[in-house]
Amino acid sequence: MIEIKNLLERFSSIILSEENKRESVRRAVSETLHMEIKSEDVKIKNSVIYLNIKPIYKNEVLMKREQIFKRLQELFLGKNPPLEIR
Repeated sequence: MIEIKNLLERFSSIILSEENKRESVRRAVSETLHMEIKSEDVKIKNSVIYLNIKPIYKNEVLMKREQIFKRLQELFLGKNPPLEIR
């Protein structure tokens, strides 16, 4: 019989990996724009990054998207980084 502990362990690794991805995206954007954003303002769905920030900052993100993606490649170490920012 499968113990609940083993089942929950499987889900915790999934949750932690998603949280790590959000934190990596937050770091890459923050370092590139030289401003702090909250990890709660970052969502990743189907390899697309959704940022919940002011429009003026979104414009700057779009202008510097190549630098952000380059930094994401370094942070994700080639493990399927997100492909688009919205």
